Amino acid sequence: MSVPVKRFPKRPVDDYAKIRGEIQSGDVLLCSGSGWFSQMIQAATESVWSHVAFVMRLEVIDRIMVLESVEPIGVRTVPLSKYLKDYDNNGNPYPGRLAILRHKDFHRLVSVQKLKKMGQFAVQLFGYPYDKDEIAKIAARIVSSHLPFSKGQKKKLKRDREYICSEYVWECYRSVGIKVPYDKRGFIAPADFARAKEFQLEFVLK
Repeated sequence: MSVPVKRFPKRPVDDYAKIRGEIQSGDVLLCSGSGWFSQMIQAATESVWSHVAFVMRLEVIDRIMVLESVEPIGVRTVPLSKYLKDYDNNGNPYPGRLAILRHKDFHRLVSVQKLKKMGQFAVQLFGYPYDKDEIAKIAARIVSSHLPFSKGQKKKLKRDREYICSEYVWECYRSVGIKVPYDKRGFIAPADFARAKEFQLEFVLK
């Protein structure tokens, strides 16, 4: 099933307990948040999507982990179940709606060895922090496509080792040879994972 960009998918919510065993390493978690930062990203990218991450199954401890870059913490990992039950550490779920996508060729292109490489690459980036200045730069990178920047100003906005969510997932996918097309305006955003024809909607969690 294709993934809409401007509206959340219209389909029944899946029971997490029933579909948990079907979620695969490399699947993408796409979020439509309701917070102020989420709304800013949605407005800048003209889409319903505000956050993207990907999952890794850790069978040895029976956990499905979300690997992501999130403000204001930075690059981290949390159990997927935390999104559903205790996102804010106060017993509340993620403030928004969630969908799980799958790259249709992921498991054909990514061997067990490549999946290990992807996981190692992702973990190496854990701990890259965000602060208020970095968030401001991230916001500037997103909205720069709507502003009349000169070439010199655009160079100053070039991404470094500060990762917004979509840049982190894009880099992790690129580490195993899969490239997600950039937005035509020059940045990668959560909506671009929905827009890419290679990704298909698998589940809606809330």
